[in-house]
Amino acid sequence: MATHYQPGQLVTGKVTGIQPYGAFIALDNGTQGLVHISEITHGYVRDIHDHLQVGETVKVKVISVNEEEGKISLSIRATEEAKPAAVQSIRRLQLDKNKEGFNTLKDKLQEWIEQSGESR
Repeated sequence: MATHYQPGQLVTGKVTGIQPYGAFIALDNGTQGLVHISEITHGYVRDIHDHLQVGETVKVKVISVNEEEGKISLSIRATEEAKPAAVQSIRRLQLDKNKEGFNTLKDKLQEWIEQSGESR
């Protein structure tokens, strides 16, 4: 394994394989690293194929280098700016405004119990 990669370094690589747990990235002729599924992008990744394709060139950040095991951990997410959580804030405000959610079920439970007794 080439030892010229350091944590924090930004490099370009090519996706050589995709597994359910992550994507393998070729950094040069003799060096390959892994981008874990949690490091693909900000947010939840259900299927890596929705974000990456084999043969695609990607910019990655070196997270760690384990020379003893010959492993390099990479991140694509660390090269991207996080999207603001404004959408989540709006949803939260709408729920608070309407006072709906699990409290509605709790408030309606007694009414439903009484209705089920009347229908017998």
